[in-house]
This record gives sequence, structure tokens and C-alpha cells, in this order.
Amino acid sequence: MTENEEAGWVRTWGTSPQVTDAVFTDVTLRQELRISGGGRRVRVRLSNEHGTAPVTIGAARLGLATPGGGVQPGSDRVLSFAGRPTTTVPAGAPILSDPVDLRLDALSRLSTSLYLPGRVEACTGHDMPLDVGWAIPGDAVTATVLPPTAEPLEVRALISAVEVMPSGPAEVVVALGDSRVDGAGSTVGAARSWPDRLAERGVHVSNQGISGNRLLNDGMGPSGLARFDRDVLATPGLGSVVVSIGGNDLAISCAPREGGPLDDFLAMFPGDPVTADDVIAGYQQLIARAHDHGVKIYGATLAPYEGDDIFSPAGDAARQAVNHWIRTSGAFDAVLDFDAVWRDPDRPSRMREDLHAGDHLHGNDAGYQALADSVDLSLFG
Repeated sequence: MTENEEAGWVRTWGTSPQVTDAVFTDVTLRQELRISGGGRRVRVRLSNEHGTAPVTIGAARLGLATPGGGVQPGSDRVLSFAGRPTTTVPAGAPILSDPVDLRLDALSRLSTSLYLPGRVEACTGHDMPLDVGWAIPGDAVTATVLPPTAEPLEVRALISAVEVMPSGPAEVVVALGDSRVDGAGSTVGAARSWPDRLAERGVHVSNQGISGNRLLNDGMGPSGLARFDRDVLATPGLGSVVVSIGGNDLAISCAPREGGPLDDFLAMFPGDPVTADDVIAGYQQLIARAHDHGVKIYGATLAPYEGDDIFSPAGDAARQAVNHWIRTSGAFDAVLDFDAVWRDPDRPSRMREDLHAGDHLHGNDAGYQALADSVDLSLFG
């Protein structure tokens, strides 16, 4: 591959690696995903970045997915690593497959198959996957039809990105955020998060949302500040980033603690309480780091959440203070006013009833569509 080709890689799908509880032994993981922009060559990024031991990949394949977990005949490609069909990924490291020739249209649905001959614990992956996947006993990477022994996967395992060589100039928009970026509340297997919907408008998008994630403190995955270099700035073809995170920091800090199940939930989030000023300072760090790399950075206002158990008037006041700063400071290169899209005009601390998933916190399919439709495409490219 030439140097010019290497410079042309663009991430067309991504998910933020985190540690999972999944354990696998002598199994094939078949996982489907929908890319954003198309290309003429493709490579896959696997991650053992949160693993505690090396992971051996005994065989790997990539192809176009067909309904029910199958692979389209003629599209199947063997994935190799430095020319070899097997590889061992060191603990704490990612690995890129060799490129394969496979012409992909925008919004193609891919099937990846990874055979794990040994035992894998502390599997790096992604919780709450909204794409479908299966675990199949033994080496089944060549199966074009899903075997009856397959069982549904509860996590996205090992695969963290897909990159393409596009036919023309292209830039990636990275969405950095929490469950509202991840797509919680949308239809599983249908690619209906707002980053997925934005991709349908002709944009290469990498979704770096983690459900429960915070800007300032670890907990549900590394904090936004901690993972910004890996999940955003290291993205091939990066053009801009949309920051949609910080709401959990404020809601958790201000949530009522009165004993009972909510206290058990809040115990999952370590760290001292934070204020609106703390979140704003965190944004300023992201802005400086993005601008140091010549990357445009856009701030999304924090949407309302009254009606969820974690709601408090103090948390909502902090949210409103942060939103005022996002809208008026001029610190971000542009503002995406997601709060204005989702709030009930008659009760601004609540989401519109037709846009949430029944929990007053996450969007439904229509809610995420509304966010994607509100984005000004002139900000990209």
C-alpha cells in the first residue's frame, strides 16, 4: 500500500471500547453493524485495550450481512493480520486487520466473524449494543447461514471500528457522549440512534457514546476527558466532533439520596460531586485539545430529564446554567441545541411526550430522528 493510500483511511463506524463481564471460550462471534459512508477497501480495528491477558484470534472474516445472521455469497473476505490468518492481541492494545478489497455502498450492513480458540475474560467491548450479534460454538467463521447453535450476544465484543478507503474526499464526524449518543431507547438492530440517522444524511459518523458515561469521572467506561484522545483525536479522517456529554455528571451529583434502590444505582458512579462550573471547565479542556489538532468542535446543549428517578430541581438548574454557557460563550465552534429540540415548550424541564422512550430520559426512534434532522450539515466538510 502506498503512503497516499494510508493517509486516505476514514472511519465509517466506531464504538467506544470499555471493559465487559463477557467470558468466551472456543467460540465464533458473529456481529453485524451498519457503516455510515462507503468505500472501495475496508479494514477492521479490534480492541483488547481493557483486557488483562492476550487474546488470540484464530480466524476472522468480513462480508455483507443478510437477514438472520447470514453472509451474502461472494462478499465474504478473509481478514488477515500482517499477512497471517491468526493473531494474538496483547493486553491493553488494539490491532488493525490488513485491508481487503470490498466495494461498499454507504449504509451497508456488514457481518464480522471472529473465532476465539482460547478463553477470553475481561473482554473489551461495548455494553448495551444496539446492533445484533451471536455466539456460535467452535470455528464457524465460514458459515454463510447462522447455525442453530447460535445464541444472542449481550455485548459488542472486541470490534471497535471499521475504516474504509473512500472514492473521494471525506471527513468523519465523531459523536462523543453518553446513552443519548449511544442510542438507548431506540429500536435494536435498526440503526436509529441520532448518529446513525445523521449518517443517512450523507455524513461519515463514528458513534463514541457510552451509556452512563460522564465527562469528568470514570464509572460507566472511562470519562470523556480520559478517552478523548483515543476515541476522538486518533480517528482516521477526523474532521469535527460533536460533544454531547455532561448531563450525567450534573444529574448524579445533584440526585436525591434517600436510601433504597436509587442509592444502589448512584453507588456505581464514584467521585466527588461536581458543579456546572466544573462541567464548563471540562468543556474548555476538550475545546483546547480539539483546536490544538485543527479539529472543529461543536457543543450540544443538555436535554431535559424531569420524570426520571434521578431528576432533581438542583440538577436541572445546573443543566440550565451549562446550557446558557454553551449557547452564549462562543467557546464552541457551533452549537447544536438538542435541548430546544426535545424539551416540552409547556414544561421545559421535561422531554416532549412523543420523543422519549417511556422513561423521560432517552429518545425513542422519533426523538433521535428529530435530533439528526436538526443538525446543520453545512458544519461538516
